[in-house]
Amino acid sequence: MEILVIGALVFIIILGMAWIVTLVRKVGPNQALIIYGLGTGGTPKVIKGGGALVVPLLQSARELSLELMSFDVAPTQDLYTRQGVSVNVEAVSQIKIKSDPLAIRTAAEQLLTKTPIEREGLIRLVMEGHLRGIVGQLSVEEIVKQPEMVADRMRATSADDMDKMGLEIVSFTIKEVRDKNEYITNMGRPDIALIKRQADIATAEAERDTAIKRAQAMRESAIAQAQADQERVLAETASAAKQAEAQRDLEMKRADYMSAVRKQQASADKSYDIQANIMQQQVAAEQVRVERVQREEQILVQDAEIKRRERELVATVLKPAEVERQRIETIAEAERQRHVLAAQGDAEAARLAGKGTADASRDVGLAEAEVIRAKGQAEADAMHLRAGAFQEYNQAAILDKLLTGLPDVARAMSSPLNNVDKITIVSTGSNDGRGAGANQITADIARMIAQVPELIETLTGVKVGDLMSRVAGLDGAAPQNGSQPPVSSSRPVIDGTATPMPPHDAKSEG
Repeated sequence: MEILVIGALVFIIILGMAWIVTLVRKVGPNQALIIYGLGTGGTPKVIKGGGALVVPLLQSARELSLELMSFDVAPTQDLYTRQGVSVNVEAVSQIKIKSDPLAIRTAAEQLLTKTPIEREGLIRLVMEGHLRGIVGQLSVEEIVKQPEMVADRMRATSADDMDKMGLEIVSFTIKEVRDKNEYITNMGRPDIALIKRQADIATAEAERDTAIKRAQAMRESAIAQAQADQERVLAETASAAKQAEAQRDLEMKRADYMSAVRKQQASADKSYDIQANIMQQQVAAEQVRVERVQREEQILVQDAEIKRRERELVATVLKPAEVERQRIETIAEAERQRHVLAAQGDAEAARLAGKGTADASRDVGLAEAEVIRAKGQAEADAMHLRAGAFQEYNQAAILDKLLTGLPDVARAMSSPLNNVDKITIVSTGSNDGRGAGANQITADIARMIAQVPELIETLTGVKVGDLMSRVAGLDGAAPQNGSQPPVSSSRPVIDGTATPMPPHDAKSEG
């Protein structure tokens, strides 16, 4: 039972609290709550931006908006100015209720039950009346040219009436001023003409000043341009001089560099040429050594061949010729003895027969002459055979003497170089190895040796080339006795003619 009582009490308390909450009235900062009735003392209570408890049946509450009211002030009738000119003035005004409680109560007394449209209509009538009075005191020029002055007068004149309604004018702005007689349009024409005349004068003066300034500027520009051209020419000249100096320095440095490169290249080329010449000399020395060995071997072979031919010549020509000569001489001597003896016998017989001494002497002389003729014929035949043998052998002997003497000539020509310790070569020739550098020395010696055959031809009248050609023809012919020709596989080249290797010695024939 007690629980039920407690629950009922709690429920009653909650319902009471909810009811009390519903009795609280709240308004925002843009509103004012006007509470009137029991407990207000006959003066409405004003609550702005807050809340209050309103007791039902005892009190009533109405909300009043404090927001800004904006509306156009545009009288439908034309307003007459001080000059009697009818104009139509359209303005915009912003009005609000003051924030103090007294002004709110005043506004509430007059406007609380009116709708917003009714409020604006009431306020617009008041504003239009004050605007008509202010326009009647002003001229069209003042209204058009001094709209702020009109607005200030409007606020000052309407302030009392607005204050009586609890209102205040926040702003008043004239939007447009119009007239039906084009007074406003014509009002500015004199000023416009004056302004245009002044503008034309100002334009002419400005053009004159501009032309003067332009002429002065052009003159100054021409002077500056001339000075700039002079400075440019001077700068270009200086720049060209600097560039020429830089180019000269560059060319000099390039020339120095190229000179150093050429010197280094020349040194490298000379080193290469010297090394190549050394290697060539070594190869040439080796070739000379090989050729010398081959030549010595060929000399030995040709010496053997010469000895063989000597023996063959002696055996086949000289000895038979000598034997034939001795035989002929013996026969001639025997014939002479026989004739002498015969002559002596005949002489003795003639003497004995009584012939004269003269005939006997004649017979003896004839016998001796016959013997001498026979002996001379034998000697002539022997000499003819000997001449034939030497005709074949003499060319080889001459060639042998010539070729065996050439090494001595070359040795004699190059012997002064043995006394030279160091050779400095200054050559400006090409590097192709022909007549340049160290090759020049060997080339000069080779040319000197090559002139030896011409020297022999000049001294003896015998052409070495013809002699060697004949010897080559004899070597190529088959021997009469069927023997093999001498070996001539290696033939040195002198003055462009290939010659057979000379015999080692031909003095034995001589």
